[in-house]
Amino acid sequence: MKSERKTGFGTRAIHAGQAPDPTTGAIMTPVFMTSTYVQEAPAKTKGYDYSRSHNPTRTALEQNLASLEGGRFGLAFASGMAAIHCVLNTLQAGDHVIAGNDLYGGTYRILRTLYEKFGLQTTFVDLTDLAQLEAAFRPTTRLVMLETPTNPLLRCCDLAAIAKICKKRSVLSMADNTFATPFLQNPLALGCDIVAHSTTKYLGGHSDVVGGALISDDETLHKKLMHFQNSCGGTPGPMDCFLVLRGTKTLHVRMERHCANAEQVAKWLTQHPRVERVYFPGLPSHPNHAIAKKQMRAGGGMVSVELKATVAQAKKVCSSFSVFSLAESLGGVESLVDHPASMTHASIPAADRRKAGLEDGLIRLSVGIEDADDLIADLEQALRKLK
Repeated sequence: MKSERKTGFGTRAIHAGQAPDPTTGAIMTPVFMTSTYVQEAPAKTKGYDYSRSHNPTRTALEQNLASLEGGRFGLAFASGMAAIHCVLNTLQAGDHVIAGNDLYGGTYRILRTLYEKFGLQTTFVDLTDLAQLEAAFRPTTRLVMLETPTNPLLRCCDLAAIAKICKKRSVLSMADNTFATPFLQNPLALGCDIVAHSTTKYLGGHSDVVGGALISDDETLHKKLMHFQNSCGGTPGPMDCFLVLRGTKTLHVRMERHCANAEQVAKWLTQHPRVERVYFPGLPSHPNHAIAKKQMRAGGGMVSVELKATVAQAKKVCSSFSVFSLAESLGGVESLVDHPASMTHASIPAADRRKAGLEDGLIRLSVGIEDADDLIADLEQALRKLK
């Protein structure tokens, strides 16, 4: 990073962790396509020895993401789930985790199908209800895992309150900030210990790379996480890091458009006769709107919609768009529609999904940066299939 002080988000997005290449003057961070590095003498290096451990392109990304989240330390991973896996590797058999009851299906799956068989216990609760959180603690609780806004019901948890409760018990708190991005929300500043991202989503922003990240502010915790990052090897290649860095440079301008479009789409959907409920933190009708307004700078780019429809009808609507594309993932410049019950959250048993409020008629919209009028017209024609 250049020597002058840069404090604005947009300036940090473009410059943090990056400087022109000293050899060639290239303005863009080079893609260091190497697996190993020449050493001056045994164990005497210039900071790099093997690219699973460190790579200059990855270092630039890790420093950039840490700056955007307001943390001192960043770690990049090959996927968001590799990042989650790294956090869970810091725990022991017999430890207890508290997690949100409507979190991403992949996080639910790794807790239930991998770590449970190794003796890690998990309690899933509605983390928007602090009384449920307090009641779930055990003497063996070591970690609280939360998303806000959650995926896909867009519930908003009180980050500062949860972090305070965790610190009182010396329990780590990890906030998945994928949906909000560091442009809208900064969990570390509100007291959380770890921030997780799927950089596949808004940070990359172009649906062309898969990655993950962890950001923290405590050096001891960072070293523990870095140990498992290196030991388990779920690290991204240099080209993946380059693509995410390309994405973070425009994060602030893209998020402004995502948020503006999502707000227009959400308001329009609230007036549609075949819509039962609209989930969007920026709407005053959202049950956690006050929390969202306190800790987020805007409502985000995601809108979930519960249709007055059977599961078959909901699936038919999902296949009826021309501008929205039916696909998993989110956060790209293009608009996507997803049916969580049969796609992103299919690994969660149906009874558990419905108990958490995730109905079979729910569809999730990742609102892109196209013209809002075209998105609304596409929704209007697709919803006609319910007649």
